Amino acid sequence: MLELRRRGRIGGVPSDCLFCRMHAGEVPVTKVAENEHAFAIRDINPRAPIHILIIPKQHIEDARSIEWGHAEILAGMFVLAKEVARSEGLAERGYRLAFNVGPDAGMTISHLHLPLLGGRRLGPEG
Repeated sequence: MLELRRRGRIGGVPSDCLFCRMHAGEVPVTKVAENEHAFAIRDINPRAPIHILIIPKQHIEDARSIEWGHAEILAGMFVLAKEVARSEGLAERGYRLAFNVGPDAGMTISHLHLPLLGGRRLGPEG
């Protein structure tokens, strides 16, 4: 991990960003789904029977960094989430979408991502 930290930034994007490296093909990952703006992968530490991350292809640090210019990317993320929920059999039963922002919320990778959770009745959070 230290080697990754030394790599620095490329074009304003942290070169050690795991999600950016996945999108670039530097880190192999099985994509559940993908569109022009985002891709979806299964979480390696699931909190529900279905736990999928919807990740924008463009590096956005977190929800605090969202600007008006990100509107199309965000729409693409939500459309992809809807399609993934349908393909996973969650569209009728229901599912949760929620952004984590910062370490106190449990955000472990500093790249915006939208967790999709379902497959069981989900209790209240927080």
